[in-house]
Amino acid sequence: MEAILFDCVHNSLRHLMYRNAIFMCERLCAEFPSEINLQLLASCYLHNNQAYSAYHILKGTQMAQSRYLFAISCFQMDLLNEAEAALCPSNEPGAEVPNGAAGHYLLGLVYRYTDRRKSAIHHFKQALSIDPLLWTAYEELCILGAAEEATSVFGEEAALCIQKQYPYHGLAHQTAQTCSDDQNVASNRNFGSEDISPRDVRHINANNVRDIPGNYHGAVMSGGAASQPLNGGPSNTSFYSTPSPMAAQLSGVAPPPVCKNVPPNCPNPNAVSMDGSPRSIVNSTMQAPRRKFVDEGKLRKISGRLFSDSGPRRSTRLAGEAVPSSNSSSTATVGNGPSQSSKYLGSSKLSSVTFRSVTVRKGQSWTNESFDEGIRHEVRDDSRANLTTSSSSPGDIRFPEQGVTIPMNGVVTSSARVVAGATELLDLFRMLGEGYRLSCLYCCQDALDAFLKLPHKHYNTGWVLSQVGKAYFELVDYLEADRVFNLARLASPYSLEGMDIYSTVLYHLKEDMKLSYLAQELIAIDRLAPQSWCAMGNCYSLQKDHETALKNFQRAVQLNSRFAYAHTLCGHEYVALEDFENGIKSYQSALRIDARHYNAWYGLGMIYLRQEKFEFSEHHFRMAFQMNSRSSVIMSYLGTAFHALKKSNDALDMMEKAILADKKNPLPMYQKANILVSMENFEEALKVLEELKEYAPRESSVYALMGKIYKRRNMYDKAMLHFGLALDLKPPATDVATIKAAIEKLHVPDELDDAL
Repeated sequence: MEAILFDCVHNSLRHLMYRNAIFMCERLCAEFPSEINLQLLASCYLHNNQAYSAYHILKGTQMAQSRYLFAISCFQMDLLNEAEAALCPSNEPGAEVPNGAAGHYLLGLVYRYTDRRKSAIHHFKQALSIDPLLWTAYEELCILGAAEEATSVFGEEAALCIQKQYPYHGLAHQTAQTCSDDQNVASNRNFGSEDISPRDVRHINANNVRDIPGNYHGAVMSGGAASQPLNGGPSNTSFYSTPSPMAAQLSGVAPPPVCKNVPPNCPNPNAVSMDGSPRSIVNSTMQAPRRKFVDEGKLRKISGRLFSDSGPRRSTRLAGEAVPSSNSSSTATVGNGPSQSSKYLGSSKLSSVTFRSVTVRKGQSWTNESFDEGIRHEVRDDSRANLTTSSSSPGDIRFPEQGVTIPMNGVVTSSARVVAGATELLDLFRMLGEGYRLSCLYCCQDALDAFLKLPHKHYNTGWVLSQVGKAYFELVDYLEADRVFNLARLASPYSLEGMDIYSTVLYHLKEDMKLSYLAQELIAIDRLAPQSWCAMGNCYSLQKDHETALKNFQRAVQLNSRFAYAHTLCGHEYVALEDFENGIKSYQSALRIDARHYNAWYGLGMIYLRQEKFEFSEHHFRMAFQMNSRSSVIMSYLGTAFHALKKSNDALDMMEKAILADKKNPLPMYQKANILVSMENFEEALKVLEELKEYAPRESSVYALMGKIYKRRNMYDKAMLHFGLALDLKPPATDVATIKAAIEKLHVPDELDDAL
């Protein structure tokens, strides 16, 4: 009877029938009470998004697997202190963290969210040392800015570690399972079982603890040998993903080919392979993007207001009203004049990341599949066919004993195949890891170059294309970011990875129709995902309905309180509504989640700058600059804070750096001219403004400042000419009043004007 109930529970879990699994498991626990059966019941509840039930079932249990499951339920309920106590009991200071790599990873998350960065980094590194294929641990290190180069992390030591683990925690191919079974197991492949040996338990669920915030539904099942963990496989998002009305129709559907020349029968990287290798179905609603992005190119109207800082702006989008220009000669107009934005050119520039064909290169086969052996080996290039050659490059990995035959789950596997698979996998991880690490360090062009080294079939996946889109977003190349995000949508129409950033791209391009369509589509896919509500909030914000936008961003925060970008967007809307107190609270909430969230530092700096608290403003801009030292806009406002504190030389140096960082950004040039005027260096200021006219020929503030300079030099005719040109460009009403006042006082000496 026990065996029948046990098997019935597992079958229900494999077929995603969680209510039936709970019912049968309750019968199992009633008939055969034991802690192991309670683990299985708790796993069923975790699968069914009932962490509170698992919490009460496992409270007070002592087995390692029970403590691990209890910690997961605590993490989901935001009881971080209890989660830490379960993983590291105070009465057992030397006790081993349960579940090996997965336990260290979960403990790292607990330390990260309780602001203990060094401890978090230590445990993430521990997790990687135990399981080099635990990608999410490396991802967290990148987010914390503490990741080593991918070549060293996924190098020779990792290869030897994989070789040692492979006989016990290998690919877990089950040749007897059908493709549909594998697809179901892909959603439920992490198990803790009375049938699994202690070494198996240490690595159970190693890949599925990625982000188990409050709305992530994670669990570990108990299972037998037929349900071995796929240690080192891609992270399984389905455990923690939010239920979606489209999940049933999307989970087993391969995305459409990204380009037309894909062979219809080519292997799909997102599909479940027939060799029994479960592939995780991407559902990135569970992955709140750790990185929060600030727009650098959507500059505010260059002066904000004519001769002083402006009124309310969308602060941490790092600027106000200018549409970014492409490499073409078109000009982004900053102000209310007619825009000649490059978005109307009809096509984006052809860049080095032009969409890459996935056609197979000559001499390269898609796959070599051995269903008899249960191992899938993909040949990436002819040059890699001979993996056991005597000569190797510094990045090559060598394994000893390549002729040994290893039995795996009843399948005889050659050690050479292990070597080949591990070599290719680590090579892939090195390329992916280096690209992601550079992206987190905001070395965006270097990150793009790193991603370009990927094989076509991996480059043309939703996750990679989303990372490429984010890199273009950081480079203020919105047209290219829009194009790449569109490709990501084609590759993974069910994925929400990076869609919050994509909605911000469309916001800055003022593509209200596309943004509205995207928001409605995301809501239809998953209305319980924060990305969906961020897109909806951006849609309302673009229509200047800031109160409704704020409600949508607050909904995103409610769905996932650890989604830092949603907190930042709330801060933007509070600033737009001139509610600075709540704006400060929102930005501080974002920083509590992610201390390297530089656009929250920037947002605080902008608030203090508007409140004329210049020392505070300088501090926060400097912190933002430390996080992202390549942002031209952050440099510009840091220079503005220096100037307000009478540090003119420092301000000029910072403006020069900002101009060099992004020559398409007119803001630092305008601020440099302002600083030179305050230093009464009128000749140099006029030179800067003449150059600026080439970049922003329809910006009224440039002509108004030139008029002011000519007036101070007693060149009244030229002053009148430039004031008139400024008025012709239709500046805002407040600027019109300022310019007219300057014209009326044209012949009044500056000393008397200042006295008045």
